Amino acid sequence: MKFLHTSDWHLGARLGEYSRTAEQRLVLEEINSAADKLEAEFVIIAGDIFDNFNPPNEAVELLYKELKKLADDGRRPVIVIAGNHDSPDRIEAPDPLAAECGIFFIGYPGFMRTGVELECGTTVNFPEQGIVTIDMPEKPQVRILTTPYANENRLRKQLDAENREEMISAILGERWGSLAEKYCDNKGVNILTAHLFMSADSDAGELFAEADSPPPEGGSAWGEPDEERSILHPGGLELIDAAVLPPQIQYTALGHLHRPQTVRKGRSPVVYSGSPLAFGLSEENQRKSVVLIELEPGGIAAIHREPLDSGKRILRKTFPGVDEAIDWLSDNPDVYVELIIECDSYISAADRGRLYDSHRGITAIIPSGRMQDGKQGGVERSAPDLTDSMEDLFKSFFEYSKGVQPDDRIIELFREVAALGDEADAEASE
Repeated sequence: MKFLHTSDWHLGARLGEYSRTAEQRLVLEEINSAADKLEAEFVIIAGDIFDNFNPPNEAVELLYKELKKLADDGRRPVIVIAGNHDSPDRIEAPDPLAAECGIFFIGYPGFMRTGVELECGTTVNFPEQGIVTIDMPEKPQVRILTTPYANENRLRKQLDAENREEMISAILGERWGSLAEKYCDNKGVNILTAHLFMSADSDAGELFAEADSPPPEGGSAWGEPDEERSILHPGGLELIDAAVLPPQIQYTALGHLHRPQTVRKGRSPVVYSGSPLAFGLSEENQRKSVVLIELEPGGIAAIHREPLDSGKRILRKTFPGVDEAIDWLSDNPDVYVELIIECDSYISAADRGRLYDSHRGITAIIPSGRMQDGKQGGVERSAPDLTDSMEDLFKSFFEYSKGVQPDDRIIELFREVAALGDEADAEASE
């Protein structure tokens, strides 16, 4: 059997002032085309469907329109789980209507519904919490263990484990093992999908990328936006060890990390599909894709990454001057770019205007002092003298961070802001 694995669509996302909806529409059309071309028989979308709990209407409309096409009137069932960016209630809201189209939204780990027999002859059942079965005419049964994102407290409650002392990784492994033992024999295809952090040996640094998606130079080993690492913090969910996955599971379809990567190879691969678009500078060098998996009962998954090319790249570029930047911008109109301009003084409003007029994808313009003797602007950093005046401290900070002294206009602006702060303090003390 063939199926597609994708995740982290983040519909409704913006990059600063720029909407990404037009790009997202194109990349979802590309995913639909890939499903047809590769003859995928069902699809798993492993969370972060939307970028936030209250997505704009255009994002919701885009999702429903493209999923309806993807499901092909139920001939290609689509299983969708919630991620940490999604509202579980919003994800599950369209279920009564969506299920009749072959689209199944699972927002909570404890999701249950009655089975559905689709007009094409396919039956989708939910025998108990945490598992979906798909029976297609003349095909082996598909069993999918499902774990949408939930923070640890909510997950413990859903798993009736609030008073247990074990780590959540062990509790999840026990639950998955129980479901697999009950439903996942070698007469069908056995899959698990989840939205979380997973590592092959409980060491996040051991995750490795596919060869066409190296982590950014000087970036984190994850190559991820800071917000995507946040679920490991208190109030989120701990790192899950792939060792707790049941041996019956033939493929684990993960969501949450934007960089395409394989946590574990071998007989039971554990794979992050990655996001279909780049959403930040940490994804600058990533080659985006969806994953096609071919799998038979008792067999080893054959994995193919299908490239996606619709999204714009997000770059950071450094130039020795404004004119050089404009030349490059003219030759590269279809990117988002953060500009760093080396200069001996502050970038004038006129030059900023020239830059913005030359390109419709500038996310930021950052002046940078020229490098001297290997130091930023020739300024060595030292501990500040806290007995200095606020204005002197500001000048020292500005010179270090920008490599140039603040001009008179900047100093005047600082004095105005400082004066407003003094007035507010005076009013508060009255």
